[in-house]
Amino acid sequence: MNIDLNVDMGESFGMYTMGNDEAFMPFITSANVACGFHAGDPTVMRKTVDFAKKHGVQVGAHPGLPDMQGFGRRVIDMTMEELYCDLLYQIGAVKAFVDAAGMTLHHVKPHGKLYGMAHGREDVARTICEAICAVDKNLYLYCMQKGVLADIAASMGVRTIFEVYADLGYDGEGNLVITRQHDAHKPEDVLAKVLKMVRDKKVTTTDGTEIDIEGSSVCVHSDSPGAIDIITAVRAGLDDAGFTVVSPAL
Repeated sequence: MNIDLNVDMGESFGMYTMGNDEAFMPFITSANVACGFHAGDPTVMRKTVDFAKKHGVQVGAHPGLPDMQGFGRRVIDMTMEELYCDLLYQIGAVKAFVDAAGMTLHHVKPHGKLYGMAHGREDVARTICEAICAVDKNLYLYCMQKGVLADIAASMGVRTIFEVYADLGYDGEGNLVITRQHDAHKPEDVLAKVLKMVRDKKVTTTDGTEIDIEGSSVCVHSDSPGAIDIITAVRAGLDDAGFTVVSPAL
């Protein structure tokens, strides 16, 4: 009955604020910290890591494509050498702040369109796993069970945590629907969806069908409308349902 609750955060930049990272921390167990390519900057990274340390939250790197204007949600044509170097750079940046805080980097979770590409393209999936192994073979990789990424990670000895999404939809084939901006959802509807996924291992797709789904971590986005109300409802609902909300042990 253990379940992890992870949030993409650290996505503010300079004078521009995205989400309320500190307000999320009491409710979550894992923080996916933006690495400066799709969002975030060094000061934001440090603050987010410090917030996580204060609340006992594990920290993971959340690397994305170099697309700050599009928030990492547009396809960018890159060579695998370029992607590998970008990943190493981004993971290393967050790891430096984690090390400085006296913590241990916990995981890597690709962001946005890179996440989608990783599940559909073997070359992208392999490059992500190569970068993780180069930094630390003990890092977890957060991903969906569906797609090529999980199998390639397993073949390369990368530990995976399968996640399900509270505030994004799934199409009829079980693919995640990644949009430029997240739709608004009622907290009670999101909670009902989460409980169905983690307890019944089912999700209703965008075309109205019901499919099987698997995951031991629930993701909520900090930039979704009403995100604080959503994370509050989801955490309370998981606690009330008898789940132990805890991050995977290193």
